[in-house]
Amino acid sequence: MPCTHGHRHSIFCVLPPYLLDAILRHGTQQQRDAAVRTKSVDHTFRSLRLSGLGAKAARRMTPSAAAVASPAVPVKRRTIFNANHTETLPGTLVRGEGQPASGDVTVDEAYDGLGATFDFFAEVYQRNSIDDGGMPLEATVHFGQDYNNAFWNSVQMVFGDGDGELFNRFTIALDVIGHELSHGVTEDEAQLQYFNQSGALNESMSDVFGSLIKQYHLQQTADQADWLIGAGLFTARVKGVALRSMKDPGSAYDDPVLGKDPQPKHMDQLVDTFDDNGGVHINSGIPNHAFYQVATRIGGFAWEQAGRIWYDALRDARVKPNANFLAFARVTLEVAGTLYGVTSTQRQAVKDGWAAVGIAL
Repeated sequence: MPCTHGHRHSIFCVLPPYLLDAILRHGTQQQRDAAVRTKSVDHTFRSLRLSGLGAKAARRMTPSAAAVASPAVPVKRRTIFNANHTETLPGTLVRGEGQPASGDVTVDEAYDGLGATFDFFAEVYQRNSIDDGGMPLEATVHFGQDYNNAFWNSVQMVFGDGDGELFNRFTIALDVIGHELSHGVTEDEAQLQYFNQSGALNESMSDVFGSLIKQYHLQQTADQADWLIGAGLFTARVKGVALRSMKDPGSAYDDPVLGKDPQPKHMDQLVDTFDDNGGVHINSGIPNHAFYQVATRIGGFAWEQAGRIWYDALRDARVKPNANFLAFARVTLEVAGTLYGVTSTQRQAVKDGWAAVGIAL
């Protein structure tokens, strides 16, 4: 989820900015200090990107991300680095593809999460890594001091360890790793602008695929899935279950420090704001809930049909970078008709699912 503007080389951060702002207002001194450090790092990367230096700098810092001829069969190439609580990227190489578990839970969660994401796109949608060109997947763990975030910078993943007060390590949730890497898929395909409804769609696509990656890994049906994004990220002292709920947006947390989950789940609750790039993390609740509605109406494994409709729609030339919810919904309906027939239960589920969030097709 970007901490920055610019739709091609953004820094996509896990933690919505309004959560850090809430900590600055209501947290203890220690919690506020960690939030200040996190915002300072995010601001530095944002400044790099806006000056046009970020992509070049990131690529210089990760020499092993050099282009590799894409094989016909998708082949995983994972590399995990340890920043040792500095802010230097990529850090020390600690685990490469095929090497045994390191014994560091954070290193091994990152390695497994990158692998689960790669496998999902390869096995379900025949996609060769997130760029469909065999891109190596790299991650740096133990980044910074009490860093309450994780991000994708168009080159690699970076994970903080959390402050231990409000947030656990950021490798703990597979759907968060999948969410971040899925920004790379959207960046490669629809290039949805990171502002207002197109930005909320960008966020929602990452939540959809992040949830599907977790469901595929656990082999859960739509009815068995929890439809939560980031379960496990909060420590036990936080009154909440996850960063977001696709099943019931607005219900994920209600905490004295973090505040109440602000996500709407219907168009009549759409939040009109200039904050958060026009509410990209907030209003994503609406298309998130539409996907949940479609997936549970179709039933079975959500990645097979509902996910296929969303994936094909994301790749459809009719979805423009500035697409709003209605424009994207129309394409999903067209795609469902093409895939399953204009009188199919799948197409009807898409129509009914969008109607449930106030978008009539």
